[in-house]
Amino acid sequence: MAIWGYARVSSADQNEVRQILALEEAGVRDTHIYMDKISGKDFDRPEYTKLTMRMKRGDLLYILSIDRLGRNYEEIQNQWRYLTKDRGIDICVIDMQLLDTRVCKDLLGTFIADLVLQILSFVAQSERENIKKRQAQGIAAAKARGVRMGRPAKGMPEEFVQLVNQWEKKELSMGEMLSRCNISEATFYRRLKEIRYIKK
Repeated sequence: MAIWGYARVSSADQNEVRQILALEEAGVRDTHIYMDKISGKDFDRPEYTKLTMRMKRGDLLYILSIDRLGRNYEEIQNQWRYLTKDRGIDICVIDMQLLDTRVCKDLLGTFIADLVLQILSFVAQSERENIKKRQAQGIAAAKARGVRMGRPAKGMPEEFVQLVNQWEKKELSMGEMLSRCNISEATFYRRLKEIRYIKK
């Protein structure tokens, strides 16, 4: 029997240390810990896929909490059933002792574990949806305050208007114009449109 660990954070700037420490304390070797820095909306994840390919029947998988496995209500339950029933892999959720397939394998124990899994899967997806709502509300509030979203606008040279005048008089080719301003053609036309709008 091999012991494995899986950790997941939603983005590259989130810290996975707490999960890794918990897995190591549970007895998982660092060579047997797989981690994704990706959303939990589905199971299309590179490291998780590698992990499932390595695990064999009778192996044990540790995760810190159910939301680290995923944040989609149906997919968490489908993946749980696939690993435990189809593949014969035991799972232990460190933060929730009721979700340890090594114990209480009788009908009542299975029923309780399924119930807890459903509740926690629901909570995980609800939290994901709430995070998305808060993000959308934050973006809307920022836009209402005039905050510009996305990449910062590319700076134009001080003589941009003069260069445009030269280009319009055919004194500068488009290639020379783009080279002098260090911009793409799409950015040039966007800025040109802005200038003409301001002149109006």
